[in-house]
Amino acid sequence: MSSNEPIQTEPSPILACTICRDVQNFELLIVDMEEALGEQWGDLGFEDAIPFMAQPDAHHLEFIALAIDDMDEDHLDVLTEIITEARNRNIRILLIAEDVTPASLHHLLRHGADEFIPYPIPPGELQAAIDKIRSAPVEPEVEQPQATVKLATTGESREGVVIAVHGLAGGTGATTLAVNLAWELANIDKKKAPSVCVLDLDLQFGTVSTYLDLPRIEAVFELITDTDSMDSDSFGQALQTYEDKLHVLTAPSDVIPLDLIGPEDIDRIIDMARRHYDYVIVDMPSTLVHWSEVVLQAAHVYFATMEIDMRSAQNAMRIKRAFQAEDLPFEKLRYVMNRAPKFTDLAGKSRVKRLAESLGISIDINLPDGSRQIMQAADHGQPLAVGAAKNPLRKEIAKLAKSLHELDQSDDQAA
Repeated sequence: MSSNEPIQTEPSPILACTICRDVQNFELLIVDMEEALGEQWGDLGFEDAIPFMAQPDAHHLEFIALAIDDMDEDHLDVLTEIITEARNRNIRILLIAEDVTPASLHHLLRHGADEFIPYPIPPGELQAAIDKIRSAPVEPEVEQPQATVKLATTGESREGVVIAVHGLAGGTGATTLAVNLAWELANIDKKKAPSVCVLDLDLQFGTVSTYLDLPRIEAVFELITDTDSMDSDSFGQALQTYEDKLHVLTAPSDVIPLDLIGPEDIDRIIDMARRHYDYVIVDMPSTLVHWSEVVLQAAHVYFATMEIDMRSAQNAMRIKRAFQAEDLPFEKLRYVMNRAPKFTDLAGKSRVKRLAESLGISIDINLPDGSRQIMQAADHGQPLAVGAAKNPLRKEIAKLAKSLHELDQSDDQAA
């Protein structure tokens, strides 16, 4: 071949398209798409999306990025048609939304959108979503029916005890307390072990599944977004089992808005769990949401974890004021001091006392520092009793579980 002959090159196939009313309204999306795909993407208006997907140029499409804002909510039928057409052609759908109501998001996710990313797009989120799409099969595998967990009781309800755990700041040990308290309660009596269910209601970043090395399944999202049709079978199908001792409702596999579900949904889930389990442990998000009141009202005990620092002190005061302003049962709160000073640390104990006095609260539980074993147990997906039975934090949580169980038993006998 002569070096002077023109080299024929095939144009790069289009791998993705943004679909929106005006792409200039989503400038950050343009930047991220160019960084991820170079020139292998295009932009379409809503009216052009479905005709384009029928053209040969669309045969290589991996995904569409459907970008919407509050002005598009009057045209949900059009958006739904685009999603349906994409799914029929095995094209994945990223939903990128700004100022869109939870009801509209729920509608579009229920009709087939694969991923949700808020706009402005957090750094790295678009690339992470693209990587997830590419790592998954284009044609979704037929999922075998999830084995339904056999619920602890199928007969008459005993109205189980609800124990909520709420971290007043990140890293104050809320999930560690929730998971390990649940495990200790499930093993409190070898002859007549109580049944225990853990509900991870930190819907965005809940890590109960990580702490117990459990998978996140799609049945969770289906359950929490359609509680109207929930029954014992669907509830059991959304649960995971740990060592045949704990039944766990993990957080959904994808990040979803905290207000995607309402107070009535949370009320139904807690009520269903109470009807089947002796103890229901609820791991709460650190953020107060419009259904937090439902959990507070249902809880027999509401633990609030904190540390000896300014952020915990400020947030303890905020949550106290918030509950009192709404005339909520503030007395249910039991403050838990994580990484509490040792018995011999008189200066530290004095600081805790002054902190409680300045906030006008009572710190009822002091948990010691469990050191590196806490992180190691979490990384291995094991409760402390399994991987570090002699850990001082594990011993204190075991004592707490024993006192709660004895109190529950005494209440039953009194009744």
